[in-house]
Amino acid sequence: MFETLSDRLTSVFSSLRSKGRLSDADIDATCREIRIALLEADVALPVVKDFVAHVKERARGAEVSQALNPAQQVVKIVNDELIEILGGETRRLRLAKTPPTVIMLAGLQGAGKTTLAGKLARWLRDQNHVPLLVACDLQRPNAVQQLSVMAERAGVAVYAPEPGNGVGDPVQVARQSIDHARRQQHDVVIIDTAGRLGIDQELMAQAADIRDAVSPDEVLFVVDAMIGQDAVTTAQAFMDGVGFDGVVLTKLDGDARGGAALSVRHITGRPIMFASTGEKLEDFDAFHPDRMAGRILDMGDILTLIEQAQRTFDEAEAAKMAGKLASGDDFTLDDFLEQMMMVRRMGPIKNLLGMMPGMGQMRDQLNQVDDRDLDRVAAIIRSMTPGERSEPKIINGSRRARIARGSGVSVTEVNNLVTRFFEAQKMMKRMSQGIGIPGMPGGKRNQKQAKPKKGRRVSGDPRKAGLPKEPAADAPAKQPGGMLGNLGPGKLPKGLELPPGFDPSKFKLPGQK
Repeated sequence: MFETLSDRLTSVFSSLRSKGRLSDADIDATCREIRIALLEADVALPVVKDFVAHVKERARGAEVSQALNPAQQVVKIVNDELIEILGGETRRLRLAKTPPTVIMLAGLQGAGKTTLAGKLARWLRDQNHVPLLVACDLQRPNAVQQLSVMAERAGVAVYAPEPGNGVGDPVQVARQSIDHARRQQHDVVIIDTAGRLGIDQELMAQAADIRDAVSPDEVLFVVDAMIGQDAVTTAQAFMDGVGFDGVVLTKLDGDARGGAALSVRHITGRPIMFASTGEKLEDFDAFHPDRMAGRILDMGDILTLIEQAQRTFDEAEAAKMAGKLASGDDFTLDDFLEQMMMVRRMGPIKNLLGMMPGMGQMRDQLNQVDDRDLDRVAAIIRSMTPGERSEPKIINGSRRARIARGSGVSVTEVNNLVTRFFEAQKMMKRMSQGIGIPGMPGGKRNQKQAKPKKGRRVSGDPRKAGLPKEPAADAPAKQPGGMLGNLGPGKLPKGLELPPGFDPSKFKLPGQK
């Protein structure tokens, strides 16, 4: 969504890193590039003017002039302003003191309200709520049936007393749904209302009547993030005609430039509360301004990545797998397949890698990542017998040909998988033993090696070779040392003794004074 804006801002900041100090000309040039980047991203002109003015004012202030690294400080200023323009802090749902909490969805047709109703219901169910979907879109063909299917997929209940397709009173359905929710003990009611292809009085009147009938705790305006500048006009019209408490962005996984996300919040003053990032029900989460700003500036989104991992990985399974990884030998192809499927459930690999800091500079490589490669690997492993998965060493040439035929791949791909598995198993075994890895048990740096004792240093000057050290004042007297100092009476074989009265310490070498 924000690839174009992210690339432009990253290139702007890279040109600042070579500067020790920023002049007014540098600040003006930087703000001009930021303005162009925002306009190209379909951000509304009033929003661009305010944003650039705030950045320029802070960039010329004391916080940059006194900074050790002005370029990094400018990046921080832009990050802070992006967070502010996106809402400042995460806005949570307001729950009613007395259940049920009523949430009303409004927006244009095609914005994805019905699909988003199912995603929101599933998200609330995961938050230990018992939501109820209410079908109040009785005009669009098959809208009631679509909501019923979404409710079934999300594992929640649906209230759809009218068949729709132009039959029924949506205001009456909305009013009756509240009593139904109380009887069935649902603590959250999500009302899906009708949309139109354009803003008209009939749409506004119907939405206002439903609002007055149920007195919702939250009115969420659903906006398609791909419509660009029109999002601002639509949001303002709904704000004046119906009013809403928060914004939900859909289709953030599209190829649009993301200007709607930066414009709607600033124009309407209402926070962005949720964001839909894909077609699946699980591609939905609360909107975090600070994390979105980090993605735009290519700082990554590690917190969201951790949260997705926590939701996907089971703690008991993770602990069990950690033990197998530590042992190395116990890790089989079944374990490898299980780990791969758990990562696959976290979402597209490209999206996961895109949450890492600095990955925006490797966007071409990320675009080449294909999740179907994981599907082919899974097909290869599933074409193996249980014995082959637990003991890959028995996979000979004929077995590999059979596996290739069963999985629809070439024998070369089977060979590559088996080879990579053996290399990974060998690496894990080395890691478990700590070989060559500092800080690991058994690692080379943890093994205490006996250091050779330092001997007496002998000078290369032959004049100093036999000179004794000066003894301390209170040290006991020692025998004369040096090259011949230890050769006293009885030290040499018979016949080679030194003559009586000869003091070897007084022996002078040639040239020695």
